[in-house]
Amino acid sequence: MTPRSYGMDLLRWWRCLWAFGIEWDRAVREDARDFMLWMKLADKPVRVHWRHRGKDPAEIPPARRDSPAPGSPNPVTGKPTVTKKYAPTTRAHCETVLRTFYDFHLERNTGSLLVNPFPLVRSRRSARANAHHNPEKEHNKQRTDLYRPKVPKRIPRRIPYGQYTEVFAGVRSHRDRALLAFWVATGARAEELLTAKQGDTVVGQQTIGVIRKGTRAYQELPATPDAFVWLRLYQEES
Repeated sequence: MTPRSYGMDLLRWWRCLWAFGIEWDRAVREDARDFMLWMKLADKPVRVHWRHRGKDPAEIPPARRDSPAPGSPNPVTGKPTVTKKYAPTTRAHCETVLRTFYDFHLERNTGSLLVNPFPLVRSRRSARANAHHNPEKEHNKQRTDLYRPKVPKRIPRRIPYGQYTEVFAGVRSHRDRALLAFWVATGARAEELLTAKQGDTVVGQQTIGVIRKGTRAYQELPATPDAFVWLRLYQEES
């Protein structure tokens, strides 16, 4: 959870309260329920691209006719395009942010709060989900938050081998080949790989150390021998 996403969730809720003239510490559970239903039905605001900000609407070119429909999957990676509605993951994230926000202020007795507008399910208010779980069995799907939407299970995205070979063949330097090979082998983000230094690669253990984006913690990730071959070729030419 980044500060920006946290702030956007709060701003979305604050605008709803402003529209209805409700103080943040006077919101009740019916207001939270209506807000989550609104997020399910409403369209996301359309933002003008930064290239066209300040222009007259008549000067903005229309969308391309061959552009994919909102929500349609990418034919190569399978990643769906952005839809006009708020995704279930966005709504679930927003519910979590607002529930923990009100929990924080309830503990400190801030304002005129009496209850959390975003409560837990009654059966889960005194215990966490899957408490005393047997590790040899699968977790039960227990709902914890009253207004939290169901988040569908994502199908892992992948790049077809032929497409990967085509991209790899188009790379012009050993440096980029090494980065691409490490990216595919480790599953790390591109910006995380750029934090690796020369001493972070351990050839004997076939690992590379990176700084993770969210926690900023240093972590060693396993890689393939091919990635280290391209890294060695890049080091020799430089």
